[in-house]
Amino acid sequence: MSTLLDLELGNKAVILEVLQSSLSAKMAEMGLIEGAELSVAFKAPFGDPIAIELNGSLLSLRKKEASLVKIQLI
Repeated sequence: MSTLLDLELGNKAVILEVLQSSLSAKMAEMGLIEGAELSVAFKAPFGDPIAIELNGSLLSLRKKEASLVKIQLI
């Protein structure tokens, strides 16, 4: 299963699962929930952080946070 870290620029995906962690509640508040569609807007050098487009907003996530999001390409 792929994670958000594996998603290439411009590709779209749907969230299958957000793994439990101390960040799970905050990520849900930002809209990172099962079934949400997103795409990668850009990645910083070395891939940290990454910016994703979700529900018309741009969110910045660290690699640690992005690794918790399981996705499927659409």
